[in-house]
Amino acid sequence: MGCFQGQVAVVTGASSGIGRAIALDFAGHGAEVCLVARREDLLKSVAQEAAAMGGLAHVHATDLTSDEAIQLLAANIQKNFAHVNLLVLCGGAISHSTTEQGRVEDFDLQYRSNLRAPYALVQVLLPLLRRQQGQIVFINSSVATRQSGKGVGQFTATQHALRAIADSLRDEVNADGIRVLSVYPGRTATERMAKLAEQEGRAYLPELLIQPQDLATMVSQALCLPRTVEVTDIRMRPMKKSY
Repeated sequence: MGCFQGQVAVVTGASSGIGRAIALDFAGHGAEVCLVARREDLLKSVAQEAAAMGGLAHVHATDLTSDEAIQLLAANIQKNFAHVNLLVLCGGAISHSTTEQGRVEDFDLQYRSNLRAPYALVQVLLPLLRRQQGQIVFINSSVATRQSGKGVGQFTATQHALRAIADSLRDEVNADGIRVLSVYPGRTATERMAKLAEQEGRAYLPELLIQPQDLATMVSQALCLPRTVEVTDIRMRPMKKSY
């Protein structure tokens, strides 16, 4: 089946887009996948797709902005599995606005979704990851690799902070045999990008964007490398610019 045979994977944002593609790629390579997101109906659909390809996936409908929900998720995973091999932190919220017009409530949501939730989830699952020298993947954004532009200060701030968390974590857990990977994709053909194109008043051309499966393939290849090496950062962008 693949290098993830018999491994347990937890993938957040698994109901659509990049998270969905990674979850299905893992399942296709033998991993037993815990699908985490808010929309239960979409998670069930992903679980059915995994089953159709001979994989196994479990639905965990969870609002990761809730501390209680994160604790319940961790308790359920610990109850059902003795360890976690792979943790992929994907999904989150995005809002574009100028500093003058941006709502503090939108900033709070992005902080809780994009930064606090991954941080809290790593904390509660780290003991299970240590048992099998697991691997952690932060799906970040290309905005975290460059200076912020106008109208994206709130979102970019959370992504730069997420990069700092991942880099610090790597130095803390490498001695335990845990690898930490950050991925910085440019615009990708997802539901989020379709909404963003509408907000910007331009045509949505998914065929000119990174495909979610492209990201999933790259992540799997990096995680399957021998333990003599660690890939720390991957930057990807569309071959042709449509924006």
